[in-house]
Amino acid sequence: MTDQLQAAARPGVKAAPLGPVALTTLLFGAFLPMLSFFILNVALPAIGSDLHASSGELQLVVGSYGIANATLLVVGGRLGDGLGRKRLFLIGLTGFTIMSLICAIAPTIGVLLAARVVQGATAAAMTPQVLASISALLTGEQRARAMAMFGVAGGAASALGQILGGVLVEANVFDLGWRSVFLVNVPIGVLAIAAAFRLLPETKADRAQRVDLVGATLLALALVLLLLPLTEGRPLGWPLWTWICLAATIPAVAVLGLHQHRSERSGQDPLIPPTVLRLRAMRIGLLLAVAFFTTFGGFMFVFALATQGEAHMSPLEGGLSLLPMAVGFLITSVYGPRLQARYGAGLILRGWIIQAVGYALLAVVALTLWPHVDPWRLAIPMLVAGFGAGLVMVPLIGVVLSQVPPAQAGLGSGILLTSQQTCLALGAATVGTAYLSLAGSSWGQGKALAAVALTITAISLLMTPITHQLRSRQLPV
Repeated sequence: MTDQLQAAARPGVKAAPLGPVALTTLLFGAFLPMLSFFILNVALPAIGSDLHASSGELQLVVGSYGIANATLLVVGGRLGDGLGRKRLFLIGLTGFTIMSLICAIAPTIGVLLAARVVQGATAAAMTPQVLASISALLTGEQRARAMAMFGVAGGAASALGQILGGVLVEANVFDLGWRSVFLVNVPIGVLAIAAAFRLLPETKADRAQRVDLVGATLLALALVLLLLPLTEGRPLGWPLWTWICLAATIPAVAVLGLHQHRSERSGQDPLIPPTVLRLRAMRIGLLLAVAFFTTFGGFMFVFALATQGEAHMSPLEGGLSLLPMAVGFLITSVYGPRLQARYGAGLILRGWIIQAVGYALLAVVALTLWPHVDPWRLAIPMLVAGFGAGLVMVPLIGVVLSQVPPAQAGLGSGILLTSQQTCLALGAATVGTAYLSLAGSSWGQGKALAAVALTITAISLLMTPITHQLRSRQLPV
Protein backbone atom coordinates (compact mmCIF):
# COMPACT_ATOMS: atom_id res chain seq x y z
CA MET A 1 0.00 0.00 0.00
CA THR A 2 2.69 2.47 -0.95
CA ASP A 3 3.22 4.50 -4.05
CA GLN A 4 5.15 1.61 -5.49
CA LEU A 5 2.00 -0.46 -5.74
CA GLN A 6 1.24 0.88 -9.14
CA ALA A 7 1.13 -1.90 -11.70
CA ALA A 8 4.63 -3.27 -11.67
CA ALA A 9 4.52 -5.84 -14.42
CA ARG A 10 4.85 -4.61 -17.96
CA PRO A 11 1.70 -4.65 -20.07
CA GLY A 12 1.32 -7.87 -21.96
CA VAL A 13 3.85 -9.77 -19.85
CA LYS A 14 2.43 -12.76 -18.04
CA ALA A 15 2.80 -12.54 -14.28
CA ALA A 16 5.28 -14.90 -12.63
CA PRO A 17 3.86 -17.63 -10.42
CA LEU A 18 3.47 -17.03 -6.70
CA GLY A 19 2.54 -20.25 -4.96
CA PRO A 20 0.67 -20.57 -1.64
CA VAL A 21 3.82 -21.01 0.46
CA ALA A 22 5.55 -18.07 -1.23
CA LEU A 23 2.47 -15.89 -0.75
CA THR A 24 2.22 -16.88 2.91
CA THR A 25 5.88 -15.99 3.36
CA LEU A 26 5.32 -12.65 1.70
CA LEU A 27 2.32 -11.91 3.92
CA PHE A 28 4.54 -12.19 6.99
CA GLY A 29 5.81 -8.81 5.84
CA ALA A 30 2.37 -7.43 6.73
CA PHE A 31 1.73 -9.63 9.77
CA LEU A 32 4.96 -9.26 11.77
CA PRO A 33 5.20 -5.42 11.87
CA MET A 34 1.57 -5.06 12.96
CA LEU A 35 1.96 -7.89 15.48
CA SER A 36 5.06 -6.22 16.89
CA PHE A 37 3.18 -2.94 17.35
CA PHE A 38 0.22 -4.41 19.25
CA ILE A 39 1.77 -7.37 21.08
CA LEU A 40 3.82 -4.92 23.09
CA ASN A 41 0.98 -3.06 24.80
CA VAL A 42 0.09 -5.78 27.28
CA ALA A 43 3.76 -6.12 28.27
CA LEU A 44 4.28 -2.40 28.99
CA PRO A 45 3.62 -2.59 32.77
CA ALA A 46 6.14 -5.43 33.07
CA ILE A 47 8.71 -3.52 30.97
CA GLY A 48 8.23 -0.44 33.14
CA SER A 49 8.79 -2.44 36.32
CA ASP A 50 11.78 -4.41 35.05
CA LEU A 51 13.64 -1.58 33.30
CA HIS A 52 12.50 1.18 35.72
CA ALA A 53 10.92 3.11 32.86
CA SER A 54 8.60 6.08 33.29
CA SER A 55 5.18 6.26 31.68
CA GLY A 56 6.60 8.68 29.11
CA GLU A 57 9.36 6.25 28.20
CA LEU A 58 6.79 3.48 27.81
CA GLN A 59 4.86 5.70 25.40
CA LEU A 60 8.08 6.17 23.44
CA VAL A 61 8.60 2.40 23.25
CA VAL A 62 5.37 2.35 21.24
CA GLY A 63 5.72 5.68 19.48
CA SER A 64 9.37 5.47 18.37
CA TYR A 65 8.60 2.36 16.34
CA GLY A 66 5.66 4.06 14.65
CA ILE A 67 7.61 7.24 13.85
CA ALA A 68 10.47 5.37 12.19
CA ASN A 69 8.07 3.12 10.31
CA ALA A 70 5.84 5.94 9.06
CA THR A 71 8.75 8.12 7.98
CA LEU A 72 10.46 5.45 5.89
CA LEU A 73 7.57 3.47 4.37
CA VAL A 74 7.54 5.33 1.07
CA VAL A 75 11.35 5.42 1.01
CA GLY A 76 11.47 1.65 1.51
CA GLY A 77 8.99 1.08 -1.28
CA ARG A 78 10.88 3.24 -3.75
CA LEU A 79 14.13 1.51 -2.89
CA GLY A 80 12.41 -1.80 -3.59
CA ASP A 81 11.27 -0.53 -6.98
CA GLY A 82 14.84 0.27 -7.97
CA LEU A 83 16.97 -2.34 -6.20
CA GLY A 84 14.54 -5.26 -6.29
CA ARG A 85 11.58 -6.04 -4.08
CA LYS A 86 12.79 -9.47 -3.01
CA ARG A 87 16.13 -7.97 -2.03
CA LEU A 88 14.54 -5.22 0.08
CA PHE A 89 12.07 -7.70 1.60
CA LEU A 90 14.96 -9.92 2.72
CA ILE A 91 16.96 -6.95 4.02
CA GLY A 92 13.97 -5.67 5.96
CA LEU A 93 12.97 -9.08 7.31
CA THR A 94 16.53 -9.90 8.38
CA GLY A 95 16.94 -6.55 10.10
CA PHE A 96 13.54 -6.86 11.76
CA THR A 97 14.46 -10.31 13.11
CA ILE A 98 17.82 -9.11 14.45
CA MET A 99 16.25 -6.06 16.08
CA SER A 100 13.59 -8.26 17.68
CA LEU A 101 16.39 -10.26 19.30
CA ILE A 102 18.13 -7.08 20.51
CA CYS A 103 14.83 -5.80 21.96
CA ALA A 104 14.43 -9.13 23.76
CA ILE A 105 17.83 -8.90 25.46
CA ALA A 106 17.82 -5.11 26.03
CA PRO A 107 19.38 -4.40 29.47
CA THR A 108 18.09 -0.81 29.72
CA ILE A 109 15.18 1.26 28.46
CA GLY A 110 17.60 3.28 26.32
CA VAL A 111 18.78 0.19 24.44
CA LEU A 112 15.18 -0.93 23.98
CA LEU A 113 14.17 2.46 22.56
CA ALA A 114 17.10 2.51 20.13
CA ALA A 115 16.32 -1.02 18.96
CA ARG A 116 12.65 -0.13 18.48
CA VAL A 117 13.59 2.77 16.20
CA VAL A 118 15.71 0.49 14.01
CA GLN A 119 13.02 -2.20 14.13
CA GLY A 120 10.49 0.30 12.78
CA ALA A 121 12.90 1.29 10.01
CA THR A 122 13.49 -2.32 8.95
CA ALA A 123 9.73 -2.93 8.94
CA ALA A 124 9.44 0.03 6.56
CA ALA A 125 11.86 -1.70 4.19
CA MET A 126 9.87 -4.94 4.31
CA THR A 127 6.16 -4.03 4.32
CA PRO A 128 5.95 -2.03 1.04
CA GLN A 129 7.35 -4.97 -0.91
CA VAL A 130 4.37 -7.17 -0.02
CA LEU A 131 1.66 -5.53 -2.09
CA ALA A 132 4.18 -4.32 -4.68
CA SER A 133 5.20 -7.95 -5.28
CA ILE A 134 1.57 -9.08 -5.34
CA SER A 135 0.82 -6.42 -7.95
CA ALA A 136 3.79 -7.52 -10.04
CA LEU A 137 3.39 -11.30 -9.78
CA LEU A 138 -0.37 -11.89 -9.77
CA THR A 139 -3.28 -10.82 -11.95
CA GLY A 140 -7.07 -10.83 -11.89
CA GLU A 141 -8.84 -12.86 -9.25
CA GLN A 142 -5.58 -14.20 -7.79
CA ARG A 143 -4.36 -10.67 -7.19
CA ALA A 144 -7.67 -9.60 -5.60
CA ARG A 145 -7.62 -12.64 -3.32
CA ALA A 146 -4.03 -11.94 -2.27
CA MET A 147 -4.87 -8.30 -1.56
CA ALA A 148 -7.75 -9.44 0.67
CA MET A 149 -5.37 -11.81 2.48
CA PHE A 150 -3.09 -8.83 3.13
CA GLY A 151 -5.99 -7.16 4.94
CA VAL A 152 -6.70 -10.34 6.88
CA ALA A 153 -3.04 -10.59 7.95
CA GLY A 154 -2.99 -7.01 9.23
CA GLY A 155 -6.35 -7.31 10.97
CA ALA A 156 -5.43 -10.61 12.60
CA ALA A 157 -2.12 -9.22 13.84
CA SER A 158 -3.83 -6.15 15.30
CA ALA A 159 -6.46 -8.17 17.10
CA LEU A 160 -4.38 -11.13 18.24
CA GLY A 161 -1.23 -9.22 19.20
CA GLN A 162 -2.22 -8.28 22.74
CA ILE A 163 -3.80 -11.67 23.42
CA LEU A 164 -0.58 -13.43 22.44
CA GLY A 165 1.38 -10.90 24.48
CA GLY A 166 -0.71 -11.66 27.55
CA VAL A 167 -0.23 -15.40 27.12
CA LEU A 168 3.55 -15.06 26.69
CA VAL A 169 4.04 -12.71 29.65
CA GLU A 170 1.83 -14.81 31.91
CA ALA A 171 3.44 -18.11 30.88
CA ASN A 172 6.88 -16.63 31.66
CA VAL A 173 8.61 -19.41 29.72
CA PHE A 174 12.24 -19.84 30.84
CA ASP A 175 11.67 -16.83 33.12
CA LEU A 176 11.73 -14.52 30.06
CA GLY A 177 8.72 -12.44 31.11
CA TRP A 178 8.07 -9.50 28.74
CA ARG A 179 11.12 -10.35 26.64
CA SER A 180 9.25 -13.23 25.03
CA VAL A 181 6.95 -10.79 23.15
CA PHE A 182 9.99 -9.78 21.09
CA LEU A 183 11.70 -13.15 21.07
CA VAL A 184 8.69 -14.82 19.42
CA ASN A 185 9.52 -12.91 16.22
CA VAL A 186 12.94 -14.53 15.90
CA PRO A 187 12.08 -18.15 14.93
CA ILE A 188 9.24 -16.90 12.71
CA GLY A 189 11.61 -14.46 11.05
CA VAL A 190 14.33 -17.05 10.49
CA LEU A 191 11.88 -19.46 8.82
CA ALA A 192 10.44 -16.65 6.71
CA ILE A 193 13.91 -15.55 5.59
CA ALA A 194 14.76 -19.08 4.46
CA ALA A 195 11.47 -19.46 2.61
CA ALA A 196 11.67 -16.00 1.00
CA PHE A 197 15.24 -16.57 -0.20
CA ARG A 198 14.23 -19.84 -1.83
CA LEU A 199 10.70 -19.15 -3.12
CA LEU A 200 10.14 -15.44 -3.84
CA PRO A 201 10.75 -14.24 -7.41
CA GLU A 202 12.58 -10.95 -7.89
CA THR A 203 10.74 -7.99 -9.42
CA LYS A 204 11.56 -4.35 -10.13
CA ALA A 205 9.58 -1.40 -11.42
CA ASP A 206 9.98 -0.31 -15.05
CA ARG A 207 10.86 3.16 -13.81
CA ALA A 208 12.08 3.49 -10.26
CA GLN A 209 11.20 6.80 -8.64
CA ARG A 210 13.86 8.85 -6.92
CA VAL A 211 13.99 8.68 -3.15
CA ASP A 212 12.99 11.99 -1.55
CA LEU A 213 15.46 11.89 1.34
CA VAL A 214 14.95 15.56 2.14
CA GLY A 215 11.19 15.04 2.38
CA ALA A 216 11.66 11.96 4.57
CA THR A 217 14.01 13.88 6.87
CA LEU A 218 11.59 16.80 7.17
CA LEU A 219 8.70 14.41 7.90
CA ALA A 220 10.75 12.67 10.60
CA LEU A 221 11.67 16.04 12.13
CA ALA A 222 8.04 17.17 12.21
CA LEU A 223 6.92 13.91 13.83
CA VAL A 224 9.64 14.03 16.48
CA LEU A 225 8.91 17.69 17.27
CA LEU A 226 5.25 16.79 17.77
CA LEU A 227 5.37 13.41 19.47
CA LEU A 228 8.41 13.72 21.75
CA PRO A 229 7.02 16.60 23.86
CA LEU A 230 3.55 15.02 23.91
CA THR A 231 4.96 11.84 25.42
CA GLU A 232 7.60 13.33 27.73
CA GLY A 233 5.88 16.60 28.69
CA ARG A 234 3.44 15.30 31.30
CA PRO A 235 5.87 13.19 33.41
CA LEU A 236 8.49 16.00 33.27
CA GLY A 237 6.04 18.74 34.23
CA TRP A 238 5.97 20.40 30.79
CA PRO A 239 9.37 22.14 30.81
CA LEU A 240 10.09 24.98 28.36
CA TRP A 241 11.70 22.75 25.72
CA THR A 242 8.45 20.80 25.25
CA TRP A 243 6.56 23.98 24.34
CA ILE A 244 9.37 25.11 22.02
CA CYS A 245 9.24 21.76 20.20
CA LEU A 246 5.45 21.90 19.84
CA ALA A 247 5.65 25.45 18.47
CA ALA A 248 8.43 24.41 16.05
CA THR A 249 6.15 21.71 14.60
CA ILE A 250 4.21 24.34 12.63
CA PRO A 251 7.19 25.77 10.69
CA ALA A 252 8.57 22.24 10.21
CA VAL A 253 5.31 21.15 8.55
CA ALA A 254 5.29 24.35 6.49
CA VAL A 255 8.82 23.71 5.23
CA LEU A 256 7.88 20.11 4.40
CA GLY A 257 4.85 21.31 2.42
CA LEU A 258 6.92 23.91 0.56
CA HIS A 259 9.54 21.31 -0.32
CA GLN A 260 6.91 18.90 -1.61
CA HIS A 261 5.34 21.60 -3.84
CA ARG A 262 8.70 22.61 -5.27
CA SER A 263 9.72 19.00 -5.88
CA GLU A 264 6.53 18.26 -7.77
CA ARG A 265 6.70 21.45 -9.85
CA SER A 266 10.28 20.65 -10.85
CA GLY A 267 9.29 17.19 -12.09
CA GLN A 268 10.82 15.25 -9.19
CA ASP A 269 9.13 12.56 -7.07
CA PRO A 270 8.04 14.12 -3.76
CA LEU A 271 7.40 11.97 -0.72
CA ILE A 272 3.81 13.25 -0.37
CA PRO A 273 2.62 14.58 -3.77
CA PRO A 274 0.42 17.68 -3.26
CA THR A 275 -1.67 16.85 -6.35
CA VAL A 276 -2.82 13.63 -4.70
CA LEU A 277 -3.71 15.46 -1.49
CA ARG A 278 -5.91 17.80 -3.51
CA LEU A 279 -8.18 14.91 -4.52
CA ARG A 280 -11.48 15.10 -2.65
CA ALA A 281 -11.60 11.39 -1.89
CA MET A 282 -8.04 11.44 -0.55
CA ARG A 283 -8.76 14.35 1.80
CA ILE A 284 -11.81 12.57 3.18
CA GLY A 285 -9.94 9.27 3.41
CA LEU A 286 -7.06 10.88 5.29
CA LEU A 287 -9.46 12.46 7.77
CA LEU A 288 -11.12 9.09 8.38
CA ALA A 289 -7.73 7.38 8.72
CA VAL A 290 -6.46 9.98 11.19
CA ALA A 291 -9.62 9.68 13.30
CA PHE A 292 -9.62 5.89 13.34
CA PHE A 293 -5.95 5.01 13.78
CA THR A 294 -5.25 7.72 16.35
CA THR A 295 -8.12 6.61 18.57
CA PHE A 296 -7.50 2.90 17.98
CA GLY A 297 -3.77 3.10 18.72
CA GLY A 298 -4.44 5.23 21.80
CA PHE A 299 -7.13 2.91 23.12
CA MET A 300 -4.94 -0.17 22.78
CA PHE A 301 -2.24 1.60 24.79
CA VAL A 302 -4.48 2.77 27.64
CA PHE A 303 -6.55 -0.41 27.87
CA ALA A 304 -3.49 -2.46 28.81
CA LEU A 305 -2.50 0.05 31.50
CA ALA A 306 -6.03 0.26 32.92
CA THR A 307 -6.74 -3.46 33.11
CA GLN A 308 -3.38 -4.22 34.73
CA GLY A 309 -3.66 -1.20 37.02
CA GLU A 310 -6.63 -0.60 39.31
CA ALA A 311 -8.49 -3.58 37.85
CA HIS A 312 -5.62 -5.82 39.02
CA MET A 313 -5.81 -8.14 36.01
CA SER A 314 -2.86 -10.29 35.12
CA PRO A 315 -1.26 -9.85 31.67
CA LEU A 316 -3.15 -12.97 30.55
CA GLU A 317 -6.50 -11.64 31.81
CA GLY A 318 -5.79 -8.30 30.17
CA GLY A 319 -5.04 -10.06 26.90
CA LEU A 320 -8.13 -12.28 27.18
CA SER A 321 -10.24 -9.16 27.68
CA LEU A 322 -9.35 -8.33 24.08
CA LEU A 323 -10.33 -11.76 22.76
CA PRO A 324 -13.90 -10.65 21.85
CA MET A 325 -12.43 -7.67 19.99
CA ALA A 326 -10.13 -10.06 18.15
CA VAL A 327 -13.11 -12.22 17.19
CA GLY A 328 -14.93 -9.17 15.81
CA PHE A 329 -11.82 -8.18 13.86
CA LEU A 330 -11.30 -11.63 12.41
CA ILE A 331 -14.91 -11.89 11.26
CA THR A 332 -14.70 -8.60 9.42
CA SER A 333 -11.25 -9.42 8.04
CA VAL A 334 -12.55 -12.60 6.47
CA TYR A 335 -15.89 -11.30 5.20
CA GLY A 336 -14.89 -7.66 4.73
CA PRO A 337 -13.91 -7.89 1.04
CA ARG A 338 -17.25 -9.51 0.16
CA LEU A 339 -19.18 -6.93 2.20
CA GLN A 340 -17.14 -4.12 0.68
CA ALA A 341 -18.14 -5.24 -2.82
CA ARG A 342 -21.79 -5.00 -1.77
CA TYR A 343 -21.89 -1.89 0.42
CA GLY A 344 -18.81 0.14 -0.55
CA ALA A 345 -18.30 3.15 1.74
CA GLY A 346 -21.63 2.30 3.40
CA LEU A 347 -19.76 -0.51 5.15
CA ILE A 348 -17.45 2.02 6.79
CA LEU A 349 -20.45 4.11 7.77
CA ARG A 350 -22.00 1.14 9.55
CA GLY A 351 -18.68 0.41 11.18
CA TRP A 352 -18.44 3.85 12.78
CA ILE A 353 -21.93 3.47 14.26
CA ILE A 354 -21.32 -0.04 15.62
CA GLN A 355 -17.95 1.03 17.02
CA ALA A 356 -19.60 3.99 18.77
CA VAL A 357 -22.10 1.63 20.44
CA GLY A 358 -19.30 -0.68 21.59
CA TYR A 359 -17.23 2.08 23.18
CA ALA A 360 -20.32 3.60 24.80
CA LEU A 361 -21.08 0.22 26.39
CA LEU A 362 -17.48 0.01 27.58
CA ALA A 363 -17.81 3.43 29.20
CA VAL A 364 -20.94 2.26 31.04
CA VAL A 365 -19.10 -0.80 32.36
CA ALA A 366 -16.10 1.29 33.44
CA LEU A 367 -18.32 3.81 35.25
CA THR A 368 -20.57 1.29 37.02
CA LEU A 369 -18.39 -1.76 37.76
CA TRP A 370 -14.82 -0.45 38.00
CA PRO A 371 -12.50 -1.79 39.34
CA HIS A 372 -14.43 -5.05 39.63
CA VAL A 373 -14.17 -5.96 35.96
CA ASP A 374 -12.96 -9.12 34.29
CA PRO A 375 -12.83 -10.50 30.73
CA TRP A 376 -16.43 -11.75 30.95
CA ARG A 377 -17.88 -8.39 32.00
CA LEU A 378 -15.97 -6.64 29.23
CA ALA A 379 -16.85 -9.23 26.57
CA ILE A 380 -19.94 -7.65 24.98
CA PRO A 381 -18.55 -4.08 24.70
CA MET A 382 -15.26 -5.38 23.29
CA LEU A 383 -16.98 -7.67 20.77
CA VAL A 384 -19.19 -4.85 19.49
CA ALA A 385 -16.31 -2.36 19.37
CA GLY A 386 -14.06 -4.88 17.59
CA PHE A 387 -16.70 -5.71 15.01
CA GLY A 388 -17.29 -2.03 14.29
CA ALA A 389 -13.56 -1.23 14.18
CA GLY A 390 -13.01 -4.03 11.70
CA LEU A 391 -15.76 -2.69 9.44
CA VAL A 392 -13.93 0.64 9.38
CA MET A 393 -10.33 -0.53 9.15
CA VAL A 394 -10.49 -3.43 6.69
CA PRO A 395 -12.20 -1.68 3.75
CA LEU A 396 -10.97 1.89 4.38
CA ILE A 397 -7.99 2.04 2.03
CA GLY A 398 -9.69 0.02 -0.71
CA VAL A 399 -12.85 2.15 -0.67
CA VAL A 400 -10.90 5.41 -0.74
CA LEU A 401 -8.66 4.27 -3.59
CA SER A 402 -11.70 3.13 -5.61
CA GLN A 403 -12.67 6.80 -5.76
CA VAL A 404 -9.22 7.99 -6.81
CA PRO A 405 -8.16 8.03 -10.49
CA PRO A 406 -6.20 4.82 -11.25
CA ALA A 407 -3.04 6.73 -12.19
CA GLN A 408 -2.85 8.17 -8.67
CA ALA A 409 -4.07 5.16 -6.69
CA GLY A 410 -0.55 3.92 -5.92
CA LEU A 411 0.55 7.28 -4.56
CA GLY A 412 -2.65 7.54 -2.54
CA SER A 413 -2.11 4.14 -0.96
CA GLY A 414 1.36 5.17 0.18
CA ILE A 415 0.00 8.30 1.83
CA LEU A 416 -2.79 6.38 3.56
CA LEU A 417 -0.44 3.73 4.93
CA THR A 418 2.00 6.38 6.13
CA SER A 419 -0.86 8.15 7.92
CA GLN A 420 -1.86 4.83 9.50
CA GLN A 421 1.54 4.27 11.09
CA THR A 422 1.89 7.94 12.05
CA CYS A 423 -1.47 8.00 13.79
CA LEU A 424 -0.92 4.76 15.68
CA ALA A 425 2.12 6.43 17.24
CA LEU A 426 0.22 9.71 17.65
CA GLY A 427 -2.56 7.87 19.48
CA ALA A 428 -0.18 6.43 22.06
CA ALA A 429 1.19 9.94 22.62
CA THR A 430 -2.00 12.01 22.71
CA VAL A 431 -4.66 9.63 24.02
CA GLY A 432 -2.10 8.05 26.32
CA THR A 433 -1.09 11.40 27.79
CA ALA A 434 -4.72 12.45 28.31
CA TYR A 435 -5.52 9.13 30.00
CA LEU A 436 -2.47 9.23 32.29
CA SER A 437 -3.28 12.81 33.31
CA LEU A 438 -6.87 11.92 34.22
CA ALA A 439 -5.91 8.61 35.84
CA GLY A 440 -3.42 10.39 38.08
CA SER A 441 -6.08 12.84 39.29
CA SER A 442 -9.18 12.30 41.40
CA TRP A 443 -10.83 10.64 38.40
CA GLY A 444 -8.88 7.41 38.78
CA GLN A 445 -8.27 4.85 36.03
CA GLY A 446 -11.89 3.73 35.68
CA LYS A 447 -13.29 7.18 34.93
CA ALA A 448 -10.26 7.97 32.78
CA LEU A 449 -10.89 4.85 30.68
CA ALA A 450 -14.58 5.81 30.43
CA ALA A 451 -13.58 9.30 29.25
CA VAL A 452 -11.38 7.81 26.53
CA ALA A 453 -14.17 5.43 25.45
CA LEU A 454 -16.76 8.24 25.32
CA THR A 455 -14.37 10.44 23.35
CA ILE A 456 -13.94 7.66 20.78
CA THR A 457 -17.73 7.28 20.71
CA ALA A 458 -18.15 10.97 19.90
CA ILE A 459 -15.43 10.92 17.23
CA SER A 460 -16.97 7.83 15.64
CA LEU A 461 -20.34 9.53 15.36
CA LEU A 462 -18.74 12.69 13.95
CA MET A 463 -17.13 10.60 11.22
CA THR A 464 -20.45 9.24 9.91
CA PRO A 465 -21.51 12.34 7.91
CA ILE A 466 -17.95 12.64 6.58
CA THR A 467 -18.00 9.00 5.48
CA HIS A 468 -21.34 9.66 3.76
CA GLN A 469 -19.62 12.33 1.64
CA LEU A 470 -17.10 9.74 0.51
CA ARG A 471 -19.95 7.42 -0.32
CA SER A 472 -21.80 10.01 -2.40
CA ARG A 473 -19.19 10.31 -5.10
CA GLN A 474 -17.75 7.29 -6.91
CA LEU A 475 -15.16 7.81 -9.60
CA PRO A 476 -14.88 5.37 -12.46
CA VAL A 477 -11.93 3.00 -12.35
